[in-house]
Amino acid sequence: MKLWKGRFKKEADPRTNDFNSSIAFDSRMYRQDIEGSIAHATMLGRQGIINMDESDKICAELKKIRSDIDSGVLAIDPDAEDIHTFVEQELTSRLGNPGKRLHTGRSRNDQVALDIRLTLREDCAGLMEQIKELVRVLCKKAAQHSATVMPGYTHMQRAQPVTFGHHLMAYAEMLLRDISRFEDTLKRMDQCPLGSGALAGTTYPLDREMTAKLLGFSSPTRNSLDGVSDRDFCAEIAFAVSLCMVHLSRLCEELVLWCSWEFKFIELDDAYCTGSSIMPQKKNPDLAELIRGKSGRVVGDLTALLTMMKGLSLAYNKDMQEDKEAVFDAVDTLKLCLTPLTPMLETMKVLERNMRKAAAGGFINATDCADWLVASKGLPFRDAYRITGEVVALCIEHGETLESLPLEEYRRVHPAFDEGVYNVISLDKCVGDRKVLGGPAPENVRAQAEYVLALLERGEG
Repeated sequence: MKLWKGRFKKEADPRTNDFNSSIAFDSRMYRQDIEGSIAHATMLGRQGIINMDESDKICAELKKIRSDIDSGVLAIDPDAEDIHTFVEQELTSRLGNPGKRLHTGRSRNDQVALDIRLTLREDCAGLMEQIKELVRVLCKKAAQHSATVMPGYTHMQRAQPVTFGHHLMAYAEMLLRDISRFEDTLKRMDQCPLGSGALAGTTYPLDREMTAKLLGFSSPTRNSLDGVSDRDFCAEIAFAVSLCMVHLSRLCEELVLWCSWEFKFIELDDAYCTGSSIMPQKKNPDLAELIRGKSGRVVGDLTALLTMMKGLSLAYNKDMQEDKEAVFDAVDTLKLCLTPLTPMLETMKVLERNMRKAAAGGFINATDCADWLVASKGLPFRDAYRITGEVVALCIEHGETLESLPLEEYRRVHPAFDEGVYNVISLDKCVGDRKVLGGPAPENVRAQAEYVLALLERGEG
């Protein structure tokens, strides 16, 4: 039976019911719907809007319904219009008239606004824990490889020497910001819309402070129109998820490159790769590729939410039923991607010799050579830059590296060169001397990893 049946003289067309139904995706909110109803019924009883005996019966039966759904004794009816209708009708079928009193002073508009906040609050807490676990793995790997020299890149060209640990900690910093974005969003959605009614509140003497407190919110929403029509938090969560997915996508792009034969910087564990149906030699980084691909799906969810809301007048419109599918899909997709990514990184093998070989062959210590000419020989930087460029060209011509080029060849380019250049262009020294805050010196990387792990241990993002 439809909750709104009284106004209508004709049954809805079955196609209308199918199109209108949201049970397929809002049934996941049954626990939150029941939690909100228990708080509402408790408040109604304490306020004397319904008698306490009926309030107690409603709360007790709602808890039984929740337990029955949890255990599988009660199946959610797929033909129900939505989860709110299903729960209320099940309650009424069990209690009779007391069940019909539950909806006093409440609308499905403020009910669904509450349910989705409660659901996303839990979802965000779970996502933040998953992201923190990924950050922990990155920090531990970074500490292990704080001195593992690799080429750093700009424009996908070898640029300057860094360490693998330093590179991993860059992603740890991105993910920490992602955690803080979820925390900020949770602060802004920490208001309870229950009591906003359909749009204009109610004449019943509701205690909205009580229901907010019972449900763990800091306060009720201040405006009933905004209370039922606000979906900023859905868009914010979808944005936080989207940006996190962009970060995961960038990481996975590098994993795909690094495990290719052209780079061969890492080797992913067999448990997180697949093969080819025709090429027996293949070991494909499918999980990393799929995470990279799913980032586009999540950005699409954010776009759908923003586009859905942009033309809506106040207050509630049925368009807003589309909020749940989009934001739940975004949340679920990030959760799905984090689940295998963390152990995949934890178990990957780092091929240190290949990284160092690539670093040595890319002339990424050229800047250090130019800086040495400035600091030790007093040359202007632009002259040192040109001279070093000529040395690199000479190395390329003769198939040498800066480390292997004989001193006489250096001196052919400029007489200022002496044996001291070889100490300066040592890759370990190039990295080790970059002790400036945020630089890739091994002690910096270890300190950064320790600091971030301590932050997480203290429960900070």
